[in-house]
Amino acid sequence: MARNIQSLERAAAMLRLLAGGERRLGLSDIASSLGLAKGTAHGILRTLQQEGFVEQDDASGRYQLGAELLRLGTTYLDVHELRARALVWTDDLARASGESVYLGVLHQQGVLIVHHVFRPDDSRQVLEIGAMQPLHSTALGKVLSAYDPVAHSEAIEADRKAFTDRTVCELDDFEHVLDMTRARGYAADVEETWEGVAAIAAPIHDRRRMPVGAVGITGAVERLCRDGELRSELIAAVRDCARAVSRDLGAGRF
Repeated sequence: MARNIQSLERAAAMLRLLAGGERRLGLSDIASSLGLAKGTAHGILRTLQQEGFVEQDDASGRYQLGAELLRLGTTYLDVHELRARALVWTDDLARASGESVYLGVLHQQGVLIVHHVFRPDDSRQVLEIGAMQPLHSTALGKVLSAYDPVAHSEAIEADRKAFTDRTVCELDDFEHVLDMTRARGYAADVEETWEGVAAIAAPIHDRRRMPVGAVGITGAVERLCRDGELRSELIAAVRDCARAVSRDLGAGRF
C-alpha cells in the first residue's frame, strides 16, 4: 500500500483547522493544535501562502484561508449558503438589467467576488470569481462598509486610494457616503473605481438580520445612467434581488 505524503497531510490539516476555527489563527495556535514544531508549521504555512491558499494579516500576523481556494471550486465561500441561495436570483438580475452581476463578501480589507454572472450578450468577458475589489470606492464595498461593522472598521483604517477624480477618499466625506447608503438601501459607484464604468449594489442579510454580502450590477455609464442619474429601474432591480436572496437566507422582509 502506498504511503501518504506527510507534508500534504499536514497542509490539509491546516486548511481544515483554518476553515473550522476562528477567523484568524496565529502560528503558535496552529502549531499546538496540530502537534507540530513552530518551524515545521511556519514552513508549511509559507508554502500555502505562496500558493494563495492561506493569507496572513499584516497587522496581527495571524493566518486565514486564502482566495485561491475559490478558483479551485471549493465550497469555502458557500458560508451561510450565500452563493447557493443567490444563483437563481443573480441570473434573473442579469437578464432583467442586461448587465454583469457580482456577488461579494468581506475578505480582509476588501471585497472578494464569490459569484459572477456575465452580461447576457455575445461580448467577450472574463470570469472574475476570486477577484478583489476595494471597500471604499466600489458599490459592493460601500454596501459592506455601511452595513457590516467589521467592514466599516477595515475601510476606515485602510488607505483609501484615489482611482479616479471621483473617488471619495476623505474620511468625513466617506462617512457621509455610507450614511446615504444606509438611508437609501443601496450604494453607487459612478466612475469612482474605473473610468466609464458605473455600478449599483445592495446588501444581503441572513436569518439573524446580519449582513453577509452584497449583490450588484456593473456596466458602462451610458447604460446604467440616464440624464446624469442612475436609472431608477436598475436600482429597483438590484434591491429586489438582494431582498430575494435575503428572504431565501431566512431574513424575512426588509
